[in-house]
Amino acid sequence: MKMKTYRNDIDGLRAIAVICVILFHLGYLTNGYLGVDVFFTISGYLITSIIYKELQNDKFSIYHFYERRIRRILPLVIFSTIIAFILGVFFMLPDDLENLCQSIFATNISANNILMKITSADYWALKNDYKPLMHTWSLGVEEQFYIIYPFLFLFLKNNSKKIILLFLFLITSISLFFFLEGNDSSTKFYFLQYRFFELSFGGICALFFYEENSFKNYINNKYLLYIIVFMLFVVLFNDFKMKNEILIIITTILTSLILVFGKEQSNKNNIYKFIFSWSVLVKIGKISFSLYIWHQIVFAFSRYFLFEKINGFKALFLTIIVVLMSLISYYFIEKKFRDKERISTKKVYLILGLSFFIINCCALYVYFIGGIIRDVPELGLYKDIKNSQINFFNSKENIHIQYNEKVRELDLPFSNKLNNKNVKVLVIGNSFARDISNILLESKYNNKLEIRYLDLEKNNLYNEIKKRCIDSDFIFYSSDSLTKSEVLKKINKFDINFDKFYVLGTKDFGISNGFHYNSKIYDYKNYFTSMKPHINKQNTKFKNEWGNKYIDLISFISNKKGKVLVFTPEGKYISQDTWHLTKYGATYFAGLLDDTLKKIFEEKNIN
Repeated sequence: MKMKTYRNDIDGLRAIAVICVILFHLGYLTNGYLGVDVFFTISGYLITSIIYKELQNDKFSIYHFYERRIRRILPLVIFSTIIAFILGVFFMLPDDLENLCQSIFATNISANNILMKITSADYWALKNDYKPLMHTWSLGVEEQFYIIYPFLFLFLKNNSKKIILLFLFLITSISLFFFLEGNDSSTKFYFLQYRFFELSFGGICALFFYEENSFKNYINNKYLLYIIVFMLFVVLFNDFKMKNEILIIITTILTSLILVFGKEQSNKNNIYKFIFSWSVLVKIGKISFSLYIWHQIVFAFSRYFLFEKINGFKALFLTIIVVLMSLISYYFIEKKFRDKERISTKKVYLILGLSFFIINCCALYVYFIGGIIRDVPELGLYKDIKNSQINFFNSKENIHIQYNEKVRELDLPFSNKLNNKNVKVLVIGNSFARDISNILLESKYNNKLEIRYLDLEKNNLYNEIKKRCIDSDFIFYSSDSLTKSEVLKKINKFDINFDKFYVLGTKDFGISNGFHYNSKIYDYKNYFTSMKPHINKQNTKFKNEWGNKYIDLISFISNKKGKVLVFTPEGKYISQDTWHLTKYGATYFAGLLDDTLKKIFEEKNIN
């Protein structure tokens, strides 16, 4: 059987995939992210079909393969990163702009999946909704696949199809094994070695059914095809309470079967044609790459400076914007750069090479200066800041986390009581605990306290930790998880005296500061924002568990509607990243906690 050069049903399947992804990023479709897995499978199927057909005709060329991929992908990707950079420069706070510039560079070198793993391990985190290029992680996976995959066929080109299939089956099985057995869910989500099986399984199906075989009667069974299509729609459009790994595997298998069955029935099965070859769906499929590229950029920046929440009419309005932008980029970028008669290969490389160099240089420069391209007095950041304060070769010196990280210098034993009679305070926990340390350092009690900090994840010297716990007069604990059973599991082995033990509560300042930054605010004292959905419930749970040992930070900054302050009364951000405190925020909380600290310390007569 000869491969058809074009199947409009595949464009219909692409359309369904991209619609699912768009609805997912609008918050309307829980399993919509599986549209990416549909894309992966389609890519593996088509690329394998193309490569094998060219090998059969002795026309396969690595050079031409990569030329087609470059023409297909890079023009729009580079252009989109330029647009994202320009918007970021105009609207973003320095820390967010710095992160965007990281993503621009990573996206352009096909590595944003690696960056996302390092910086945003949880794909489902709400913060990712505000990252314009977070979705290009999938391009990283796909492009890394394209770098490796054709060489496998080049290596096996003189072997029979059975040998090629056997080899593909072997590496697919290895990838699937790692995917199922791996312990780190974020690594499995972002890295090629775990996702390889999706693309290669599509490739196996393309190769196995390339010519007529004994399964012909089965793939001509239209009722079996209907069941498979129905099952895929159920998986994509329903909220299944099932492990992500299982959903991805099911999606991969069902998509592959539709591609195989559709090859036989796309021109003769009217119901299948009605579903997947509907002209509107096919047209959406043709612009699916543009739709995929633009949708997150539009949604993220809209959340950042237009709408605090996207729903109803706003969602429809933004979707129309995405479609219009996609139509423009499809006809004026995608189609033009794919056409060798319109733009020669030499011109393509020249345009892309120059654009790649300029945008990456600009992004790297802004990244190296910490995104501080303008004065932001609300954060105490000014563009004439000394370069020595911005060191990206040592993340602890990064200006945006420097204040919090500096507390690590307090990871020391207590001094001898004869030499220092100050009250000994031990603060235990992660970056949240470092915030507590800063509150104490900014408080009026600072010169009467000897503050020591301890991160149990970094310091595992049992005897030293136990000694500090014994030597301390007070122990404050804070972390992002304050469930009593979890905390006690970590600290019980140190025989802590709980009479001197206190838990400082969680805190939250919304999802992103971007919207506040781009809003006109006249009354900082009464400007509140909604916390992340789970925080209030979580805070109440912790408070009930710990009782009078729990210091409820949220109660100091929230109103009757459960919203929290964003700024100090002087108009300074309490938090830079909506989790951790700025110097202004720590000073503000030190004042708010004055009475609470007074009650705690009064028995030591240091008030």
